[in-house]
Amino acid sequence: MQLRALGPSGVQVSAIGLGCMGMSEFYGAASTDEAVRTIRRAVELGVTLFDTADVYGHGENERLLGRALAGVRDRVTIATKFGQIRSDDGDFVGFDGSPEHAHASCEASLRRLGVECIDLFQLHRVDPAIPIEETVGAMQALVDAGKVRLLGLSEASAEQIRRATSVAPIATLQSEYSILERAIEREILPACAELGIALLAFAPLMRGLLARRFRDLDDLDEQDSRRRGRYPRLQGEALRTNRELAARIWAIADGYAVGPAQVALAWLLQRDDAVVPIPGAKRVPHLEDNVASGRLMLARSDIDALDALVGPAGTAAGERLPLRTRA
Repeated sequence: MQLRALGPSGVQVSAIGLGCMGMSEFYGAASTDEAVRTIRRAVELGVTLFDTADVYGHGENERLLGRALAGVRDRVTIATKFGQIRSDDGDFVGFDGSPEHAHASCEASLRRLGVECIDLFQLHRVDPAIPIEETVGAMQALVDAGKVRLLGLSEASAEQIRRATSVAPIATLQSEYSILERAIEREILPACAELGIALLAFAPLMRGLLARRFRDLDDLDEQDSRRRGRYPRLQGEALRTNRELAARIWAIADGYAVGPAQVALAWLLQRDDAVVPIPGAKRVPHLEDNVASGRLMLARSDIDALDALVGPAGTAAGERLPLRTRA
Protein backbone atom coordinates (compact mmCIF):
# COMPACT_ATOMS: atom_id res chain seq x y z
CA MET A 1 0.00 0.00 0.00
CA GLN A 2 1.33 3.42 -0.96
CA LEU A 3 1.55 6.08 1.74
CA ARG A 4 0.48 9.71 1.63
CA ALA A 5 1.14 12.57 4.04
CA LEU A 6 -1.56 14.30 6.06
CA GLY A 7 -0.60 17.83 5.16
CA PRO A 8 2.44 19.42 6.79
CA SER A 9 2.14 17.20 9.87
CA GLY A 10 4.53 14.58 8.51
CA VAL A 11 2.09 11.83 9.54
CA GLN A 12 1.70 9.29 6.75
CA VAL A 13 -1.31 7.09 6.10
CA SER A 14 -2.33 4.58 3.48
CA ALA A 15 -3.19 6.13 0.11
CA ILE A 16 -6.68 4.65 0.47
CA GLY A 17 -8.55 4.90 3.76
CA LEU A 18 -11.76 3.29 4.97
CA GLY A 19 -14.93 5.26 5.62
CA CYS A 20 -16.90 3.44 8.32
CA MET A 21 -20.23 5.31 8.31
CA GLY A 22 -22.22 2.65 6.44
CA MET A 23 -21.22 -0.03 8.92
CA SER A 24 -23.70 1.41 11.42
CA GLU A 25 -26.51 3.02 9.40
CA PHE A 26 -27.62 4.88 6.26
CA TYR A 27 -26.85 2.18 3.68
CA GLY A 28 -29.31 -0.52 4.70
CA ALA A 29 -28.87 -3.49 7.02
CA ALA A 30 -25.42 -3.87 8.51
CA SER A 31 -23.75 -6.75 10.31
CA THR A 32 -21.46 -5.93 13.21
CA ASP A 33 -19.53 -9.17 12.74
CA GLU A 34 -19.02 -8.49 9.04
CA ALA A 35 -17.99 -4.92 9.80
CA VAL A 36 -15.34 -6.12 12.25
CA ARG A 37 -14.06 -8.62 9.66
CA THR A 38 -13.88 -5.85 7.08
CA ILE A 39 -11.97 -3.50 9.38
CA ARG A 40 -9.50 -6.19 10.35
CA ARG A 41 -9.05 -7.26 6.74
CA ALA A 42 -8.34 -3.64 5.88
CA VAL A 43 -5.49 -3.63 8.39
CA GLU A 44 -4.12 -6.83 6.83
CA LEU A 45 -4.18 -5.15 3.40
CA GLY A 46 -2.23 -2.14 4.67
CA VAL A 47 -5.05 0.34 5.22
CA THR A 48 -4.09 2.60 8.12
CA LEU A 49 -6.64 5.45 8.00
CA PHE A 50 -10.12 4.79 9.43
CA ASP A 51 -12.75 7.55 9.42
CA THR A 52 -15.83 7.78 11.63
CA ALA A 53 -17.90 10.47 13.42
CA ASP A 54 -19.76 10.86 16.67
CA VAL A 55 -23.14 11.04 14.88
CA TYR A 56 -22.75 7.80 12.92
CA GLY A 57 -25.09 5.38 14.63
CA HIS A 58 -25.38 7.82 17.54
CA GLY A 59 -21.85 6.87 18.67
CA GLU A 60 -22.10 3.15 17.88
CA ASN A 61 -19.80 3.50 14.88
CA GLU A 62 -17.03 4.83 17.11
CA ARG A 63 -17.55 1.96 19.55
CA LEU A 64 -17.42 -0.56 16.71
CA LEU A 65 -14.23 0.92 15.29
CA GLY A 66 -12.58 1.06 18.70
CA ARG A 67 -13.32 -2.61 19.38
CA ALA A 68 -12.16 -3.74 15.94
CA LEU A 69 -8.85 -1.84 16.14
CA ALA A 70 -8.06 -2.46 19.80
CA GLY A 71 -5.32 -4.96 19.05
CA VAL A 72 -3.58 -2.87 16.38
CA ARG A 73 -3.88 0.63 17.82
CA ASP A 74 -0.23 1.47 17.19
CA ARG A 75 -0.55 0.64 13.48
CA VAL A 76 -3.51 2.81 12.55
CA THR A 77 -4.70 6.42 12.34
CA ILE A 78 -8.19 6.94 13.74
CA ALA A 79 -10.11 9.97 12.48
CA THR A 80 -13.42 11.12 13.93
CA LYS A 81 -15.62 14.18 13.59
CA PHE A 82 -17.86 16.36 15.76
CA GLY A 83 -20.12 19.36 15.35
CA GLN A 84 -23.32 17.98 13.82
CA ILE A 85 -26.35 17.48 16.04
CA ARG A 86 -28.99 14.80 15.54
CA SER A 87 -32.28 14.25 17.31
CA ASP A 88 -33.09 10.97 19.04
CA ASP A 89 -34.98 9.81 15.96
CA GLY A 90 -31.96 10.42 13.73
CA ASP A 91 -32.81 13.71 12.03
CA PHE A 92 -29.97 16.17 11.50
CA VAL A 93 -31.15 19.23 13.41
CA GLY A 94 -28.20 21.60 13.54
CA PHE A 95 -24.58 22.33 14.31
CA ASP A 96 -22.57 23.09 17.42
CA GLY A 97 -19.07 24.42 17.05
CA SER A 98 -18.88 25.95 20.52
CA PRO A 99 -15.68 25.38 22.52
CA GLU A 100 -17.73 23.62 25.20
CA HIS A 101 -19.17 21.19 22.67
CA ALA A 102 -15.76 20.57 21.09
CA HIS A 103 -14.31 19.54 24.46
CA ALA A 104 -17.32 17.46 25.48
CA SER A 105 -17.40 15.71 22.11
CA CYS A 106 -13.71 14.90 22.32
CA GLU A 107 -14.10 13.33 25.75
CA ALA A 108 -17.09 11.28 24.60
CA SER A 109 -15.29 10.09 21.47
CA LEU A 110 -12.22 9.09 23.48
CA ARG A 111 -14.42 6.92 25.69
CA ARG A 112 -16.30 5.32 22.81
CA LEU A 113 -13.17 4.64 20.78
CA GLY A 114 -11.33 3.35 23.84
CA VAL A 115 -8.20 5.38 23.09
CA GLU A 116 -6.14 7.93 24.98
CA CYS A 117 -5.63 10.22 21.99
CA ILE A 118 -7.60 10.86 18.80
CA ASP A 119 -5.24 10.90 15.82
CA LEU A 120 -7.33 13.25 13.66
CA PHE A 121 -10.13 15.33 15.21
CA GLN A 122 -12.28 16.99 12.54
CA LEU A 123 -14.98 19.65 12.60
CA HIS A 124 -17.81 17.87 10.78
CA ARG A 125 -19.48 21.07 9.60
CA VAL A 126 -18.71 24.70 10.33
CA ASP A 127 -21.27 26.18 12.73
CA PRO A 128 -22.55 29.41 11.14
CA ALA A 129 -23.31 30.81 14.62
CA ILE A 130 -19.75 30.39 15.95
CA PRO A 131 -16.65 32.01 14.41
CA ILE A 132 -14.49 29.21 13.09
CA GLU A 133 -11.53 30.75 14.92
CA GLU A 134 -13.24 29.99 18.25
CA THR A 135 -13.97 26.38 17.31
CA VAL A 136 -10.47 25.71 16.01
CA GLY A 137 -8.94 27.43 19.01
CA ALA A 138 -10.80 24.99 21.26
CA MET A 139 -9.65 22.10 19.08
CA GLN A 140 -6.05 23.26 19.38
CA ALA A 141 -6.42 23.32 23.16
CA LEU A 142 -7.21 19.60 22.93
CA VAL A 143 -3.97 19.09 21.00
CA ASP A 144 -2.08 21.00 23.67
CA ALA A 145 -3.69 18.77 26.31
CA GLY A 146 -2.49 15.62 24.54
CA LYS A 147 -6.02 14.40 23.74
CA VAL A 148 -5.79 15.03 19.99
CA ARG A 149 -2.88 14.66 17.60
CA LEU A 150 -3.98 16.43 14.39
CA LEU A 151 -6.83 18.73 13.37
CA GLY A 152 -9.06 18.62 10.32
CA LEU A 153 -12.09 20.28 8.81
CA SER A 154 -14.95 18.89 6.75
CA GLU A 155 -16.93 20.68 4.03
CA ALA A 156 -15.36 24.05 4.80
CA SER A 157 -15.04 26.84 2.24
CA ALA A 158 -11.70 28.18 1.05
CA GLU A 159 -12.20 31.30 3.15
CA GLN A 160 -13.04 29.26 6.24
CA ILE A 161 -9.97 27.08 5.70
CA ARG A 162 -7.73 30.13 5.60
CA ARG A 163 -9.30 31.56 8.75
CA ALA A 164 -8.85 28.24 10.53
CA THR A 165 -5.17 28.00 9.64
CA SER A 166 -4.59 31.44 11.14
CA VAL A 167 -5.39 29.88 14.53
CA ALA A 168 -3.90 26.38 14.37
CA PRO A 169 -2.25 23.95 11.93
CA ILE A 170 -4.87 22.12 9.84
CA ALA A 171 -3.73 18.76 8.49
CA THR A 172 -6.75 17.74 6.41
CA LEU A 173 -9.93 18.86 4.76
CA GLN A 174 -12.68 16.33 4.10
CA SER A 175 -14.94 16.99 1.10
CA GLU A 176 -16.81 15.03 -1.54
CA TYR A 177 -14.64 14.45 -4.59
CA SER A 178 -15.10 12.01 -7.44
CA ILE A 179 -15.10 11.77 -11.22
CA LEU A 180 -18.62 13.22 -11.22
CA GLU A 181 -18.18 15.70 -8.34
CA ARG A 182 -15.40 18.18 -9.05
CA ALA A 183 -16.77 21.43 -7.64
CA ILE A 184 -13.95 21.67 -5.10
CA GLU A 185 -11.50 22.13 -7.96
CA ARG A 186 -12.67 25.73 -8.32
CA GLU A 187 -11.45 27.20 -5.03
CA ILE A 188 -11.11 24.58 -2.31
CA LEU A 189 -8.43 22.33 -3.80
CA PRO A 190 -6.25 25.34 -4.76
CA ALA A 191 -6.56 26.64 -1.18
CA CYS A 192 -5.55 23.25 0.20
CA ALA A 193 -2.57 23.11 -2.16
CA GLU A 194 -1.52 26.63 -1.15
CA LEU A 195 -1.68 25.73 2.55
CA GLY A 196 -0.27 22.21 2.25
CA ILE A 197 -3.48 20.56 3.47
CA ALA A 198 -4.33 16.99 2.47
CA LEU A 199 -7.78 16.23 1.10
CA LEU A 200 -9.76 13.27 2.40
CA ALA A 201 -12.16 12.50 -0.46
CA PHE A 202 -15.44 11.12 0.83
CA ALA A 203 -18.11 9.55 -1.42
CA PRO A 204 -15.47 8.93 -4.13
CA LEU A 205 -17.80 6.24 -5.56
CA MET A 206 -20.89 8.48 -5.48
CA ARG A 207 -22.59 6.40 -2.78
CA GLY A 208 -21.86 3.18 -4.72
CA LEU A 209 -23.25 4.17 -8.14
CA LEU A 210 -19.84 4.57 -9.78
CA ALA A 211 -18.84 1.17 -8.39
CA ARG A 212 -21.89 -0.46 -10.03
CA ARG A 213 -23.01 -1.62 -6.58
CA PHE A 214 -26.55 -0.84 -7.75
CA ARG A 215 -28.25 0.32 -10.95
CA ASP A 216 -31.76 1.06 -9.70
CA LEU A 217 -33.09 1.94 -6.26
CA ASP A 218 -34.97 -1.36 -6.22
CA ASP A 219 -31.57 -3.04 -5.94
CA LEU A 220 -31.20 -1.54 -2.45
CA ASP A 221 -32.56 -2.56 0.93
CA GLU A 222 -35.91 -0.92 1.69
CA GLN A 223 -34.38 0.86 4.70
CA ASP A 224 -31.39 2.15 2.73
CA SER A 225 -31.30 5.96 2.89
CA ARG A 226 -30.26 6.08 -0.77
CA ARG A 227 -33.60 4.48 -1.63
CA ARG A 228 -35.55 6.66 0.79
CA GLY A 229 -34.61 9.95 -0.85
CA ARG A 230 -31.67 11.12 1.23
CA TYR A 231 -29.40 11.77 -1.76
CA PRO A 232 -31.03 13.86 -4.52
CA ARG A 233 -28.59 12.67 -7.18
CA LEU A 234 -29.88 9.14 -6.77
CA GLN A 235 -33.54 10.01 -7.39
CA GLY A 236 -35.69 10.10 -10.51
CA GLU A 237 -34.35 11.85 -13.57
CA ALA A 238 -31.09 12.74 -11.82
CA LEU A 239 -30.39 9.04 -11.23
CA ARG A 240 -31.11 8.21 -14.86
CA THR A 241 -28.74 10.93 -16.06
CA ASN A 242 -26.01 10.01 -13.59
CA ARG A 243 -26.33 6.31 -14.36
CA GLU A 244 -25.62 7.10 -18.02
CA LEU A 245 -22.45 8.92 -16.94
CA ALA A 246 -21.49 6.07 -14.60
CA ALA A 247 -21.97 3.56 -17.42
CA ARG A 248 -19.04 5.18 -19.24
CA ILE A 249 -16.89 4.50 -16.19
CA TRP A 250 -18.18 0.94 -16.09
CA ALA A 251 -17.21 0.48 -19.75
CA ILE A 252 -13.65 1.66 -19.11
CA ALA A 253 -13.41 -0.73 -16.15
CA ASP A 254 -14.60 -3.61 -18.33
CA GLY A 255 -11.74 -2.81 -20.71
CA TYR A 256 -9.26 -3.31 -17.87
CA ALA A 257 -11.18 -6.37 -16.58
CA VAL A 258 -11.50 -4.76 -13.14
CA GLY A 259 -14.38 -3.51 -11.02
CA PRO A 260 -15.43 0.10 -11.77
CA ALA A 261 -14.63 1.12 -8.19
CA GLN A 262 -10.99 0.57 -9.08
CA VAL A 263 -11.20 2.95 -12.03
CA ALA A 264 -13.00 5.64 -10.02
CA LEU A 265 -10.45 5.46 -7.19
CA ALA A 266 -7.43 5.15 -9.49
CA TRP A 267 -8.56 8.37 -11.21
CA LEU A 268 -8.39 10.16 -7.86
CA LEU A 269 -5.08 8.58 -6.85
CA GLN A 270 -3.42 9.56 -10.14
CA ARG A 271 -4.85 13.05 -10.05
CA ASP A 272 -3.13 14.43 -6.94
CA ASP A 273 -0.84 12.81 -4.37
CA ALA A 274 -2.34 15.07 -1.69
CA VAL A 275 -5.71 13.30 -2.08
CA VAL A 276 -6.60 10.32 0.10
CA PRO A 277 -9.89 8.67 -0.91
CA ILE A 278 -11.90 7.20 1.96
CA PRO A 279 -14.47 4.95 0.27
CA GLY A 280 -16.91 3.14 2.49
CA ALA A 281 -17.17 -0.65 2.57
CA LYS A 282 -19.30 -2.89 4.77
CA ARG A 283 -18.10 -6.17 3.31
CA VAL A 284 -14.69 -7.69 2.66
CA PRO A 285 -15.13 -8.17 -1.14
CA HIS A 286 -15.97 -4.48 -1.62
CA LEU A 287 -13.02 -3.47 0.54
CA GLU A 288 -10.64 -5.68 -1.42
CA ASP A 289 -11.93 -4.25 -4.70
CA ASN A 290 -11.36 -0.71 -3.44
CA VAL A 291 -7.85 -1.41 -2.19
CA ALA A 292 -6.88 -3.03 -5.50
CA SER A 293 -7.27 0.39 -7.16
CA GLY A 294 -3.83 1.27 -5.86
CA ARG A 295 -2.34 -1.18 -8.36
CA LEU A 296 -4.26 0.12 -11.38
CA MET A 297 -2.55 2.59 -13.71
CA LEU A 298 -4.97 4.26 -16.08
CA ALA A 299 -3.91 5.13 -19.61
CA ARG A 300 -3.73 8.83 -20.45
CA SER A 301 -6.54 8.41 -22.97
CA ASP A 302 -8.82 6.93 -20.32
CA ILE A 303 -7.99 9.67 -17.84
CA ASP A 304 -8.85 12.25 -20.49
CA ALA A 305 -12.16 10.49 -21.19
CA LEU A 306 -13.01 10.44 -17.48
CA ASP A 307 -12.02 14.10 -17.11
CA ALA A 308 -14.44 15.01 -19.88
CA LEU A 309 -17.50 13.41 -18.25
CA VAL A 310 -18.41 16.57 -16.35
CA GLY A 311 -15.45 18.79 -17.22
CA PRO A 312 -13.23 20.84 -14.89
CA ALA A 313 -15.05 21.73 -11.67
CA GLY A 314 -18.26 20.19 -13.00
CA THR A 315 -20.83 18.09 -11.18
CA ALA A 316 -23.33 15.33 -11.75
CA ALA A 317 -27.06 15.97 -12.16
CA GLY A 318 -29.06 16.98 -9.10
CA GLU A 319 -28.23 18.48 -5.73
CA ARG A 320 -25.25 16.84 -4.05
CA LEU A 321 -26.76 16.62 -0.56
CA PRO A 322 -29.99 17.61 1.20
CA LEU A 323 -29.75 21.34 1.90
CA ARG A 324 -30.68 20.94 5.57
CA THR A 325 -28.02 18.43 6.49
CA ARG A 326 -25.18 18.63 4.01
CA ALA A 327 -24.07 15.36 5.69
